[in-house]
Amino acid sequence: MKLMTKELEEKFKKYPLGSQDGLLGDSKVIVKYFNPMGVGTWLITEGNKLDNGDYKMFGYCHLGDNNWAELGYVMLSELESIKLPYGFKIERDLHLPKDCTLIRAMEFSGILIPSYFNSEKEETIDI
Repeated sequence: MKLMTKELEEKFKKYPLGSQDGLLGDSKVIVKYFNPMGVGTWLITEGNKLDNGDYKMFGYCHLGDNNWAELGYVMLSELESIKLPYGFKIERDLHLPKDCTLIRAMEFSGILIPSYFNSEKEETIDI
């Protein structure tokens, strides 16, 4: 399975790096990559095509441990280079709902939503 398609290339043009800053859980997920043999989920929200044809992408990277999962960068070439047993490779989720937010994609993927994604602001009372 190709991890990058013409359709995704067009989406990344609309969502370059930095385009969803500050949205956290309300960011739109452009693509979900996953390890079909075990842990490893990348919920990608932004990306730029580099001069060499590779993509630098940003999103929520979950490698099986909620305490170490983080928002960060991953290169398309890194995902493409991962070799799994029996000839498997990282795959693209074809069933992710359209216009899915990061929080919804996490719920859909069974990932614990980090507390810092809480978009509700604490209410303060002046006395």
